Amino acid sequence: MSRLRYSAITSLDGHTVDAQGSFDWAEPDEEVHRFVNERERSVGTYLYGRRMYQTMVFWETADAVLDGPPHVLDYAGIWQSADKVVYSGVLTEVSSARTRIEPVFDAAAVAALKAAARRPLSIGGPELAAAALRADLVDELEQFVCPVVVGGGSSWLPDGIRLDLDLVDERTFGNGTVWLHYRVRR
Repeated sequence: MSRLRYSAITSLDGHTVDAQGSFDWAEPDEEVHRFVNERERSVGTYLYGRRMYQTMVFWETADAVLDGPPHVLDYAGIWQSADKVVYSGVLTEVSSARTRIEPVFDAAAVAALKAAARRPLSIGGPELAAAALRADLVDELEQFVCPVVVGGGSSWLPDGIRLDLDLVDERTFGNGTVWLHYRVRR
């Protein structure tokens, strides 16, 4: 059985976007980006809600439109090589390869996907991750804590849930970002 990982870049006060919906404060520098690339390289399937997918689909063509540094282009290839499942009752089509739409989040179907997968799965977006956390499907949490307090916005973890965690690893980067990797204790 593969593991399901929830990874997010957050502010110190635990938000993925600020009250205006902006996450410009979360853009990783080269050191963090290269580290993220290595963490994401093993992912076989990304699970996204509509908004997260609409943010991430940029990577489908990023290598064709960007004259960016190698670490940015590397991430585009990593993203393109993985399967994507988008949970949306609104979207009727996707604009990326290896992508399918599911109209609703079905915990039993995700559990079956985990059981059949050969590579790790990653879930993106706090709302979808909340559903997976409540269904006890998430095995690992990774938080990239940026040195900024934004004072409000979307919280990376839902209210009303308790998780006992074991710290697996941690790292501090030159720009002040701290990576924390936890495993859910069952």
